[in-house]
Amino acid sequence: MGDTKGFLKTSRQSCEYRAVEERVADFGQVAKPRPDRASKEQASRCMDCGTPFCHWGCPIGNYIPEWNDAVFSDHWEKAFVLLNASNPLPEITGRVCPALCEYACVLGINDDPVTIRENELAIIEHAFKKGLIKPNPPKTRTGKKIAVIGSGPAGLSAAATLNQMGHTVTVFEKDEKPGGILRFGIPDFKLEKEILDRRISIWKKEGITFKTGINVGKDYPTDKLLKEFDAVCLSGGSRHPRDLKVPGRELKGIYFAMDYLMQSNRRVAGTKIPAKDLIDAKGKNVVVIGGGDTGADCVGTARRQGAKSITQIEVLPKPSACRPENQPWPGYPAIFKTSSSHEEGCNRHWEVVTKEIIGKNGQVQKIVAEACGKELQIEADLVLLAIGFLHPEQNGLLENLKVAFSERGNVKTDENYITSVKGVFSAGDMRRGQSLVVWAIYEGRQAAQAIDKYLL
Repeated sequence: MGDTKGFLKTSRQSCEYRAVEERVADFGQVAKPRPDRASKEQASRCMDCGTPFCHWGCPIGNYIPEWNDAVFSDHWEKAFVLLNASNPLPEITGRVCPALCEYACVLGINDDPVTIRENELAIIEHAFKKGLIKPNPPKTRTGKKIAVIGSGPAGLSAAATLNQMGHTVTVFEKDEKPGGILRFGIPDFKLEKEILDRRISIWKKEGITFKTGINVGKDYPTDKLLKEFDAVCLSGGSRHPRDLKVPGRELKGIYFAMDYLMQSNRRVAGTKIPAKDLIDAKGKNVVVIGGGDTGADCVGTARRQGAKSITQIEVLPKPSACRPENQPWPGYPAIFKTSSSHEEGCNRHWEVVTKEIIGKNGQVQKIVAEACGKELQIEADLVLLAIGFLHPEQNGLLENLKVAFSERGNVKTDENYITSVKGVFSAGDMRRGQSLVVWAIYEGRQAAQAIDKYLL
């Protein structure tokens, strides 16, 4: 390492956020760009630890100490080459990944870990700024045609990897633009869509074909799919939401979180939503049921729409501020987190079990819950269910293909990502269940390797 004692001289400095009163007035990126000099200083904290567990913590195996050292030494191009070798979407993971690597950082045993995610983002944004990222189509083609169904992180990762191997790749997406959950599920204040479009534009120039607005299995027959392509990769995500079965669930004003977020993202992009279909938090008492990242995204979105009040409730106990004894380093711990959305104003409650939803004239009015043995009533004009997903949507494509399902309702594969149907593979949430963006990227790359081996 360039400075083996950098961690003794420099403390951790995370990125700065725009002022709350400024950022809640728009859907622009919350985090401020970090200057290169600050990234160089933070990279110096990578401590030449001998056995870098950050590799173990990162599903895609990023060369973290190596590119930290390159950044500290002002070798930005080398840092980009190392980063690009393992991650096809660092500008995404650098913004929305929960940074499993940082919780496995050796420095984090008795100090604050290295700002790995922010260093990663600094490298890729420096590379774009300096023109280091250019279309690089494969020099030869194998003559094999592959269909990737779904353009979320798993599908994009698989498509990019397969294309570089020389295969001809077509990505099918049922929504109007590619990106899946990256485009429609994650708010712009965390991931501006120009970032996604920038990368997809490069992939198009490298030869990947994107066909949007096509729901394969309904708009595009599965027998045609299997006939026209040598292999198929199913990467449609896990979109079937978990519901809340309590009295009053049928009242108006109760929506699944993803329906709310997807509509909001479309509105931000300029799509006009008919008044009868509009889900808007303006002037309303909003209750978000579910304490995860999706729930936090709902909180930030409702705040920007002008909600009167926002309350988030979670059935689980409040996590501890420090790593629990039964979740030792280097594993990813369940600890208390305050997101940028929570900082903007939100009432949070833990160990709350929703018992009933009460309404008037068919419209939701309040939540009746139990908190630590006591009844809790919360005013609610808009209720958002952010309690996870059960499995992929099975009707249409999956049923038509007659793929086997696991006990949890996901697409069943063997260790090589092969489904029960010859030539059909699966990766990402559709195969493993609801998970993280970085795991979807990993699975897309692994499935691509399996498909390449199968074809050749």
